[in-house]
Amino acid sequence: MGHQATERRAETAPRTMKGGTAAIAQSVATKFAIIGINAATGIITARALLPVGRGELAAMILWPVFLANALTLGIPSALTFQLKKHPKRSAELLGAAFVLAILTSVIAIVLGGVFMHSWIPQYSPKAILYAQVFLLSAPLTSLINTGRAAFQTSNDFWAVNGLLAIPPAITLVVLVGLLVLRALTPYTAAFAYAPAGVAPAAWMMWRLWGLYRPTLRKFRESARHLFSYGVRSYGIDLCGTMALYVDQAVVVRFLAPDAMGTYVVALSLSRMLNAFHTSVVLVLFPKAVSQPIETIREMTSRAMRMSTLLTVSAGTMIIVLGPQVLTLLYGSEYRDATAVLRILVLEVVLSGATLVLSQAFMAVGRPGVITALQLTGLLLSVPLMILLVPRFGIAGAGLALLLSTTIRFTCLLLSFPVFLKMRVPQFLPRRRDVDYMANVALRYVSDISGRNLRAAEEVD
Repeated sequence: MGHQATERRAETAPRTMKGGTAAIAQSVATKFAIIGINAATGIITARALLPVGRGELAAMILWPVFLANALTLGIPSALTFQLKKHPKRSAELLGAAFVLAILTSVIAIVLGGVFMHSWIPQYSPKAILYAQVFLLSAPLTSLINTGRAAFQTSNDFWAVNGLLAIPPAITLVVLVGLLVLRALTPYTAAFAYAPAGVAPAAWMMWRLWGLYRPTLRKFRESARHLFSYGVRSYGIDLCGTMALYVDQAVVVRFLAPDAMGTYVVALSLSRMLNAFHTSVVLVLFPKAVSQPIETIREMTSRAMRMSTLLTVSAGTMIIVLGPQVLTLLYGSEYRDATAVLRILVLEVVLSGATLVLSQAFMAVGRPGVITALQLTGLLLSVPLMILLVPRFGIAGAGLALLLSTTIRFTCLLLSFPVFLKMRVPQFLPRRRDVDYMANVALRYVSDISGRNLRAAEEVD
């Protein structure tokens, strides 16, 4: 069975992307495409549903994704590790991983169903009922997370990026159709989001069946191997999920639907700035591994300065033109989001810089430091939100995130001399950083022009 799976992966290798540079380029392009798609869906729902409807939509579609990702128990990471370590047992490992993914998603459904009424009592009974119904889509999230881990192991980045991009694209198409038919409500919009993973999940299962032929033979042994690694890596997965969703999960407890809708709009607009830092991390981490420690320091600090400079440039435009941008994209009803939007832009700048600098610790084999810092941020942000949101509303949510991120960024800088025995990286932009970026851009344009010229000459 293991031999056959290996042969099938070899046969499909030509369809996967070749070379790390191509994979990175495709991943970056996919990331920006998803940002554009999410921006379009955000604009459609915000304008059509207005703040109250947008808040109800957020309250209904948050839980399947949040709870499924929060309760992975580290299975996707464990699957990647075990497939690399035991390639001849790929069929058994993948079969067990899918079963465990379904079981964890069932736990998510039960927890969400039990606590939904008490967590969002300010929402209408209909909105709460739909939120519970949409929990049934949690297994789709869990299965897709597991499938992506299997595709990453086989270097099938085309499939990985497809699983990331296709669900939001389907959502966008359905939302446009509902808008044209004048049938877009918070509840029909939720149907555009929650089941969007059905077709991608079905395609994923078909493709993985051809690659691995998953089986439940030796299930207990495979599950034990997955749990042994998954439980140890679960902390990192959980921190990552909580960092993405905990603010919405806490804020929805205290805000009325209209305030929640306004906050979600400001949050989605500010998070578009994440593209600069996350794209840099895709390239930085693999390049930094195995480099001398001082080289790692210089690489990460320069990458942080350049990506932060780009983020600050774009963020300044959003801060200055906040009311106009909100009105132009989402409608005049969201002008009240100006204050929290400006706070969230500052938070994105700091959190992105923290993400890039943290790659130094990952590259030298000290991921535990980053996990501890992430946990610190979460332990600070939740009580700060509980304290500030009832008093200051959506601005309090932004302040809570900004304060916890500022403390995390400061602790990260102090961790360089403490844990890595190196100087604190230079984090303020320098003139030579601008010169370096200009030279890279000029070389890129020159390379593109040269390729186009050679192609034209070949045609002639």
